[in-house]
Amino acid sequence: MHRLFLGVCCALALVAPASATPVCLKTYFIKSTKVIDAKTIDFQMRDGSVYRNNMPASCTGLLFNGFSYRVHADEICDNSQSIRVLRSGEVCLLGAFTKLPPPKPDSH
Repeated sequence: MHRLFLGVCCALALVAPASATPVCLKTYFIKSTKVIDAKTIDFQMRDGSVYRNNMPASCTGLLFNGFSYRVHADEICDNSQSIRVLRSGEVCLLGAFTKLPPPKPDSH
């Protein structure tokens, strides 16, 4: 029984890192947002960086209607924040934030 428990623990450790720190964006540093598709939103920051959020499920109407969100402590954190589609009122959970690489400079 002990070996089975140990095997399950090790398998779970490979699936979900125990020390995964959430990525949080300060709302006053968010310059704009751009809905890419029903599962993807880019957050443009005032310093020029872009954080992409990949939601775990499609959010119907997001692409055409926009969204709003409420924050606590002036930040929006991945995997714990929900958004609301403006027209339908649908509530969708944000997924992980990934910082996008800066665009390559033009070679002109």
